[in-house]
Amino acid sequence: MKFRILSVNQRRRERVFDASFMRAQQDYLFHHPLWLERCRLPRCPSHVTLGRRYKALTPTLEAFTEYVAAWHLDNGGYFLQEVVYEDKSLFKAAGPVWHQKDRLNNEIPKGLRGIDTTATWSKSGYHGWVYGYGLHLTATHGGFPVMFHVEPASANERNVLDTKKEKLIDRGTRCIVTDNGYVDKKRAATFAESDVLLLTPKTPLDEANALLGAAPLYTATQIETYQKARKTAIEPVFDLVSKLLSTTRKHKPLPVRNLAYVFTFLGLGILLLQVAMLMNVQYGIPTRNVSYTGLTHSPLIRGQGG
Repeated sequence: MKFRILSVNQRRRERVFDASFMRAQQDYLFHHPLWLERCRLPRCPSHVTLGRRYKALTPTLEAFTEYVAAWHLDNGGYFLQEVVYEDKSLFKAAGPVWHQKDRLNNEIPKGLRGIDTTATWSKSGYHGWVYGYGLHLTATHGGFPVMFHVEPASANERNVLDTKKEKLIDRGTRCIVTDNGYVDKKRAATFAESDVLLLTPKTPLDEANALLGAAPLYTATQIETYQKARKTAIEPVFDLVSKLLSTTRKHKPLPVRNLAYVFTFLGLGILLLQVAMLMNVQYGIPTRNVSYTGLTHSPLIRGQGG
């Protein structure tokens, strides 16, 4: 099999998917003027403008979801953040996979089109190797998203957690429950200097006791509770996000390419989940009783005309 380096024109053709994604949104808005009115748009934007605005939402969504969580905490919120849970979930990139050998050589096999070149490889404990992106999520014991970040799949989750450290400390977080892949001795010590416990299945009980300042028996009971809750506190939240965005097939394949588009797409899912959970609290409904009927094919999220 022959390989080749992409030319400039070939790279442009690779972005056609993103253009059609936005053309679908433009077509939907054109035929549904009520949405133009709701979005306060005087006229239907071009697909280029829609694409630019969609990608520009990336930092806004990340900051706004953090604001929602902080605002709810400041107003006596139901979702306390003294103990939070951190995890990463992989989403398969749209289109064909780019095999690692070819990717490292910046070569694409002849005839293979539509590869997402900003995605990377990573191994999932549940699904094996996945070519795509990682959704790095911080959530409360009740599963409420506190903050999120999106990176190519191979991005080091420890480095992502480091970027969240100061924000979590400002919110009064004392314990971050995660898996062993997030923690090394140096990082655990750095967090401990700020009186924050990085709790993993391998965390010694004496370290936890010293940081939490509780009686050993109480600490042991609490640690066991936190560790057992990890599978129910955060892992099912990824399933809720997938259902809201209709990415429920194997490896959770994405409908958009390019890191900026993927970041916005997953960020909208996180924001939708926050709003749904807050509404459930308002009306006395179990927080995770989230109905996604009618949202799974939302044209303004997925870019599909109707």
